[in-house]
Amino acid sequence: MKLTIERAALLKALGHVQAVVERRNTIPILSNVLITAGSDGASFAATDLDIEIQESAVAHVDREGMATAPAHTLYEIARKLPDGADVTLELDGDDPRLSLKAGRSSFSLPSLPPGDFPMMPAEDLQHSFALETDALARLIDKTRFAISTEETRYYLNGIHLHAADEKGRKTLRAVATDGHRLALSECDLPDGASGMPAVIVPRKTVQEARRLLEDADDDVQVSVSDGKIRFGFGRAVLTSKLIDGSFPDYERVIPRSNEKLMSVDNKRFAEAVDRVATISIEKSRSVKLTLDDGVLTLAVNNPESGQATEEVPVDSEESGFAIGFNARYILDVAGQIEGDEARLHFADPASPTLVTDSGDADSLYVLMPLRV
Repeated sequence: MKLTIERAALLKALGHVQAVVERRNTIPILSNVLITAGSDGASFAATDLDIEIQESAVAHVDREGMATAPAHTLYEIARKLPDGADVTLELDGDDPRLSLKAGRSSFSLPSLPPGDFPMMPAEDLQHSFALETDALARLIDKTRFAISTEETRYYLNGIHLHAADEKGRKTLRAVATDGHRLALSECDLPDGASGMPAVIVPRKTVQEARRLLEDADDDVQVSVSDGKIRFGFGRAVLTSKLIDGSFPDYERVIPRSNEKLMSVDNKRFAEAVDRVATISIEKSRSVKLTLDDGVLTLAVNNPESGQATEEVPVDSEESGFAIGFNARYILDVAGQIEGDEARLHFADPASPTLVTDSGDADSLYVLMPLRV
């Protein structure tokens, strides 16, 4: 195998694929990137057995073939080469090492047999549709902060993606929850997505898809089956296994009749929460919210660090109502609010609170209260 590729094209491709490679691997080949030189240029692939990323790139191919090389090492070399350099990658049958040359620089890297590289089995992904890059980025950004990191409830370790139909409007809906907060966002259902199965996209896949969106220009091609999902970002293709489990009936958690309403300037509210939370107990990060005659009082009482209070003007008719939340969760939600106002819909101090966005009717959030 022998090919020559411009440094920028090599760096972009390697930057995308090497991100899925774990730093520590018990299977040596999983630390490598698979390089394929063909009649239509070069392609690069990496996998952790659950996720696979392939990216094609323009290259001049002198000799077709395949080779592998340590993914992170190859990426670091490409990153440190001068801009505009032409990089030659060559694997000679007589030498088991991959040769890399660029100008006066020359490297020799260990190479494992390409036949040992585990390609993800092809699968018929029955449902395919195109989704605008902004729409997919929004679905991810509005929900991923609520993905659970608790491995025992593995079915919460991703975003629940499915078609929904509410009040006659068909949507593609993304939901994530860790049991303490819930985030939901949706967009109009794309053509071809109506029959798709409800799936749970793993956290790592969500992160990689979001990263690939940064360089995506055209619509993302999404293909889904019961066991896998594939995202096509032009030259880059991300294929992933799905979480095999049942996402809980989240609809039961979303309050539909919380009648106590508070509207507050979101920026001012978030800054106040952040200030008083400075002395909160690290484990619970609890902050108490008290509504009284159009004023919201935020209070934190930490026996070790002291006390903090701050008043924020709000639009509410409630008086004498108090409820507690984890400050970090409030700030996470506030960070997703697009409008000037956050609207909190309360029932009682022990029931879930619904948070809506004055600037985004397609997203909502649910916060579970704390005892304070």
